[in-house]
Amino acid sequence: MHRTVGGREVHGVDVGPETRCAHYDTERDVIALRFGCCERFYPCLSCHDAVAGHDREPWPRERFDEPAVLCGVCESALSARAYLEGDHACPVCGAAFNPGCADHYGEYFEGF
Repeated sequence: MHRTVGGREVHGVDVGPETRCAHYDTERDVIALRFGCCERFYPCLSCHDAVAGHDREPWPRERFDEPAVLCGVCESALSARAYLEGDHACPVCGAAFNPGCADHYGEYFEGF
């Protein structure tokens, strides 16, 4: 399944309008992450594993200045660098992001 958010397709399981999914559905679960293996956005690694049909690869370090994170609140595409330096909030609209995502940075971003 997929949903269009900010003009970009977000793939996953039960993806909502602010990128929440069947696996993460709190008020702060409002990002989708782009994976290096397929360059598609998913709300979480579990969504990727459920629907992608291939092994995950994190977003490559040499591309950290390219859009790799989608804010589900304002629909802005953020570079990996802007997201990682954003202190768990969208640098565009200020929406709070789930700080627990940091526990999985190594799955999403190369070198963590």
